Amino acid sequence: MFDKKKNLAERLKFVHFYSQWVKSVPNEVWSKQQAEFIDSLFENARNFQLDAKKYLRSIKRNRRRSDRINRIDRIRFCSNIP
Repeated sequence: MFDKKKNLAERLKFVHFYSQWVKSVPNEVWSKQQAEFIDSLFENARNFQLDAKKYLRSIKRNRRRSDRINRIDRIRFCSNIP
């Protein structure tokens, strides 16, 4: 089971840890690391198999499916109410 509070606490703990690390190391060190990370995101995007048009079409299709499932769930829920 997913625990939202625990997840939030872990994320905040990491943000605090990372901010302390950024403050404690020279700018050259963390800015180089950030640049490598950002470059890797761009490289990954270039290697992504879907172009923008196909990706957006996929998102639209998934939203329609999700909406349809949510409507069915609401109908089922309402039909169980006396």
